Amino acid sequence: MRPFSIARLPRIEFGRGALERVPGLIRAHGRQVLLVTGRRSFVESPAWPRLSAALRAAGITWEHVSVEGEPSPQWVDDTVRELGGEALDVVLAIGGGSALDGAKAVAGLLRCGHSVMDYLEGVGAGRVYRGPATPMIAVPTTAGTGSEATKNAVLSVQGGAGFKKSFRDEALVPAHAVIDPDLLMTCPRAVIAANGMDALTQLLESYLSLKANPVTDALSIRGLEMVREALPEWYEKEGEAREAQERMACAALLSGITLAQCGLGSVHGLASPLGAFYPIPHGEVCGTLVAAATEANIRALRAREPDNSALNKYARAARILCGRGFKHPEDAWTALVDLLEDWTRRMALPRLSHYGLDGTGIDKVVAHSRGSSMKTNPIELRDDEIAAILRARL
Repeated sequence: MRPFSIARLPRIEFGRGALERVPGLIRAHGRQVLLVTGRRSFVESPAWPRLSAALRAAGITWEHVSVEGEPSPQWVDDTVRELGGEALDVVLAIGGGSALDGAKAVAGLLRCGHSVMDYLEGVGAGRVYRGPATPMIAVPTTAGTGSEATKNAVLSVQGGAGFKKSFRDEALVPAHAVIDPDLLMTCPRAVIAANGMDALTQLLESYLSLKANPVTDALSIRGLEMVREALPEWYEKEGEAREAQERMACAALLSGITLAQCGLGSVHGLASPLGAFYPIPHGEVCGTLVAAATEANIRALRAREPDNSALNKYARAARILCGRGFKHPEDAWTALVDLLEDWTRRMALPRLSHYGLDGTGIDKVVAHSRGSSMKTNPIELRDDEIAAILRARL
């Protein structure tokens, strides 16, 4: 067994009604809060009046900022510049992955006052982050990114010269992750699909990662089981599928834990340049590419590394997600790709051309795809193999 390490995790509060614990968690750090949310969905939900009343009753005051779309370095720096002088004891982030990632970056910089570009991997100044970070409470309102359990704050600049990179440090791991499935009740189908397929992709890629270990394997396997049990039902029944919401909330949490510990693969390697150069949401990238990327990995493994243990893992993933056994591994690999393609169709994940990618843009995406996620893919894919993944979903 290879040596491995398990990095710090937040304290996890899981269950319906867990949002009610937030005032008490805040009081453990102080009374002054920076509240970070998405633009509308939470503050216009029935949960916000209840939470705001509970915060006032606990003597807690707050400053409120919102993230519209994916957070940019400019948004982070502007927020830190505006609020860095305030006596803020804790950052409370409530929303999807964008709100949580933006809040993590702000929490890391409020007390040191530096620009996030000092620390952003690959495009920043390469400065070593030394903190201190403001404690953070992460409350996801979608089931997908797992950001509540990671040390990554993913930031984007979109356009021809854009990028999608992480500010990454263990000090950014939230102090508390509060997962309340009640907050998923109003998720629309498009959000269920994109975020659910993101969680599925993260679980599958971390299970196949070159850095996977027995702990992450156990969590990935259980997460994949939950996705099989829950995602199609939740997509079909939406707010009526209460047990499915709970399972997907847990699966998303597990996906965040596993990706934080062992990394991801080719889908997320492609997600960074696609999200930078085109206006495509992260979950939709994952959902639209996971079947094609899985097929490409299996084909490359069979051709160049037929004894690679990843092929056995793909067969096991097929048994888990398809809910049945297979006599031959070839049948399992085919069934896995077929199931992922079927879910992509059933949940109406858009093709890449919907967001403007065409054949002329493929080489540029491929050239920018070899970041940290591609390095933990179970086999090194050639440029032509990566390009074929993209062409399959134009």
